[in-house]
Amino acid sequence: MSSARSTRASSAVDRLKERSGNKLYTMSRTGSGHFFLTAGPGQPPLCPPMELDEFVAFVKKQGPQEVKRVSKLDVAFEKQLTKKAPTK
Repeated sequence: MSSARSTRASSAVDRLKERSGNKLYTMSRTGSGHFFLTAGPGQPPLCPPMELDEFVAFVKKQGPQEVKRVSKLDVAFEKQLTKKAPTK
């Protein structure tokens, strides 16, 4: 099970590297199975050791966030949802 845990955590770090452009981010795992993030080799940790879910949530909040794509159909649908009902 530990490989699935570290795969999920390392995938989150890989997505952070892509978003931020900083390829030096590294993830480390403690002997107790906790994870922490550093800005590069030899750098101090950016967070205390965390459980997997906490770590993935922390990494998702780091760096620039991805902008959700919105299509014309999505915009039109939102307009229809916000239209007021006709009054009688």
